[in-house]
Amino acid sequence: MRNMLLALTAGLLAVACSPQTDLSEIDASSGELQVFAASPDEKIRIVGSSTVAPFSTTVAEQFGAVSEYPTPIVETTGTGGGFQAFCRGIGPKEPSISNASRPIKASELALCERSGVTEIVEVKIGYDGIVLANAKASPTLDLSKEEIYRALAEELPDGEGGWEKNPNETWKDVADHLPDMPILVSGPPPTSGTRDAFAELAMEGGAEEIPELAALAETDKEEFARRATTIRMDGKWIDSGENDTAIVQTLMKNPDSIGIMGYSFLEQNLDRLKGAHIEGHDPTFEEIASGEYGISRSMFFYVKRQNVNLVPGLVDFISEFTQEDAWGPTGYLVEKGLIPLQEDQREEVRRKALALETIESAES
Repeated sequence: MRNMLLALTAGLLAVACSPQTDLSEIDASSGELQVFAASPDEKIRIVGSSTVAPFSTTVAEQFGAVSEYPTPIVETTGTGGGFQAFCRGIGPKEPSISNASRPIKASELALCERSGVTEIVEVKIGYDGIVLANAKASPTLDLSKEEIYRALAEELPDGEGGWEKNPNETWKDVADHLPDMPILVSGPPPTSGTRDAFAELAMEGGAEEIPELAALAETDKEEFARRATTIRMDGKWIDSGENDTAIVQTLMKNPDSIGIMGYSFLEQNLDRLKGAHIEGHDPTFEEIASGEYGISRSMFFYVKRQNVNLVPGLVDFISEFTQEDAWGPTGYLVEKGLIPLQEDQREEVRRKALALETIESAES
């Protein structure tokens, strides 16, 4: 017994004195010191974007198969929900990684800082397009961003200096060349990064094409953003949760329905779905990679650096995700729909990620 106690004491002292081990955090809400001990079977916990989740899940499965560490746990919460969980605090029971289909916001950085999460590493993994998809047997849509805005905005200019409730009931009401099909769009909820990116890239992009809104953007940016991104809630748009599979099921049941999703999910369902043309460009790997497709965005994951010494294998997971056999042009993630960064970008992102270089704080 005495020998066991001596061994345990020595082990604890070795951990406590290690210059590379950070076992403490200040609980911002209580002011008490929290101490955590890393367990060799502690799993990396990953939360966040439903768009990035398939890539993280694939890497997690590969990581669990080829490394000495257990397979990470990947939970789909949406980008916003992921940051809420990621920012709760430090420790092995908290998420170490947050997937995101948009960059982290200043308000989310501030939320993290209030809980003591002050060292965050940003890893840009590639690109994705936002697709307006429908069933293969349904009419093919060729849309401009302005037409998307006119179909889905809560209010539109009335032509007399005011605003009116969106009167468009069918796509043909929006533009004569579109099919006489009811406007019925299933899309992600406000917590989703896909929803944020759709609002910014498609809705704001379309609003800027309307003279009254372009003028508003010059005089009152906040009011412009509100009017540009407020989606109608009269039954034409349906929040479908964070599960893209549910959207696919809706499209299969209703040939009039349009679904908003990431290109990677469309790519996995091309036997059943097709994407709308956006201003003459198809949602394809090549068009998104070239920047020609007009509704595309970057994807990320964020790492809690303060968890590196608390959760075994975290740096190794970063290395697995950012190696060429995973995220390169012929890597296994491309088969899942990832559109890779350029080679020089991949090299720079990997270098910074493995060096655990952190992003600036919200106050910087």
